[in-house]
Amino acid sequence: MQRRQLLIAAPAVVCAGLARATHAGAPGLLPAGRRLGQARLRFFGLSVYDATLWAEPGFEAAQFERHRFVLELHYLRTLYGKAIAERSLKEMRGVGSVSEAQATRWLEAMTRLFPDVKDGDHIAGLHLPGEGARFSLNDKPLGDVPDPDFARLFFGIWLSSATSEPQMRVQLLAQAGTPP
Repeated sequence: MQRRQLLIAAPAVVCAGLARATHAGAPGLLPAGRRLGQARLRFFGLSVYDATLWAEPGFEAAQFERHRFVLELHYLRTLYGKAIAERSLKEMRGVGSVSEAQATRWLEAMTRLFPDVKDGDHIAGLHLPGEGARFSLNDKPLGDVPDPDFARLFFGIWLSSATSEPQMRVQLLAQAGTPP
């Protein structure tokens, strides 16, 4: 089976409130991890996904890119891969510098490889410090993105101090133990 690169939808508008139970995916990807926080993304009043952040002991929010963690998104509606890819790249550019070569490469990969998702699907992204990211859909491996710059900017959509959704960041880092 061919492994694919995968990216997760970027936030647009966030609102507190979350009631979805977490499946076995994150603990399986990060056995020593604990749940740090949860948030629900809403866009024009519509629930889009529930996000949950899991991290190992010692996680520091201000230096998230140095740590192993899992970000899970539990989708609450249908999203199309091409739109997710385009929004993700826009959000990544808001977090940090993206060269035109990176933008072209990442957008092509996301557009070609990112699946459409529907209500009930869950995607987990495992951050591998200094290596990149590993993704799964509904607890089945999808593939790796072996690029630390991609991983830093991609997970920065939710965890960077430059995120477009600072309230979502605060909720995800609620139990991180260090100030966000």
